Amino acid sequence: MEDFLPKKMTYNLDFKGKGGDFFGIVIINWLLTIVTLGIYYPWAKAKTLQFIFGQTTLNEDSFAFHGTGKEMFKGFIKAIGLFFCLALIMGVLFYLQMPILGGVFFYLGIIAILPVAIHGSYRYRMSRTSWRGIRFGYRGDRKEFTLLFFKWIFFTIITFGIYGSWLKINLRNYVLSNVRFGDAELNYDGDGRDYFFLNFKGYFLSVITLGIYMFWWQKDVFNYYIDNLSLYKDDKKITFTSTATGGDFVGLVVINLLIIIFTLGFGYAWVVTRTIKFIFDHIKLEGNIDLDTLQQTEANFKDATGDDISDFLDIDFIV
Repeated sequence: MEDFLPKKMTYNLDFKGKGGDFFGIVIINWLLTIVTLGIYYPWAKAKTLQFIFGQTTLNEDSFAFHGTGKEMFKGFIKAIGLFFCLALIMGVLFYLQMPILGGVFFYLGIIAILPVAIHGSYRYRMSRTSWRGIRFGYRGDRKEFTLLFFKWIFFTIITFGIYGSWLKINLRNYVLSNVRFGDAELNYDGDGRDYFFLNFKGYFLSVITLGIYMFWWQKDVFNYYIDNLSLYKDDKKITFTSTATGGDFVGLVVINLLIIIFTLGFGYAWVVTRTIKFIFDHIKLEGNIDLDTLQQTEANFKDATGDDISDFLDIDFIV
């Protein structure tokens, strides 16, 4: 009978990066970005991602980020050109004494490029990430995603922001469910209604507790993001489960704040590494997918324009 039962696999997700090592990268990145008047930024970003991915391991094998500063610089230039055109047209409208029209045009332009930025960012970053030589990929369709994005934005506007919870979860459902890990498929199954009431409760309890409940609110959001994530390969599955508690978040946030304050900001590298370590230490993986059977299915994509636009707009990477 035991021969017919699915075999449980062992998965260990970990981050081994040290604050001291990342501090050296951060300082050099800051200095070179300042000296080059910002030109070095794409290379700084590439080195940061290469460090973070390279220090993240699954079953003791590290991930790798293959994106380069050169690729990101090309996207950086395109992104600057796009924003320059928007600002130029806005400036002309201001000069023609049509400031309202200029402001509306600029913000509509930003909204218009948001879905392109998200789609492009995922397509680039996933294809340049690998584990044991198996690349990730993103299968979303830009036209389909853009139409859905504008529909969700429209509903958010006409409901005075109430639909925002559905917007955020719909984005996660679409984007994450189109991520591939070799021939395995990621899936996210969140619900806007659940997310709305989760945040409604969090906001209400944070107000009446003078902010104390915010740590438990953050825990609830983190758990919701993780617990609805899963990975499928044929008829096999890996589930993601959060083990974080409100107390864990109190310790993380308070200590991070103290590090920043008492190091006058120079402890930023330690804050980043301990936060990433915290995230992976509180994700439990269970399932029956044999990771040794993963096969390469995804193609390379080297246009980093979407990723750079996302950076300009300070869009949080949805994962």
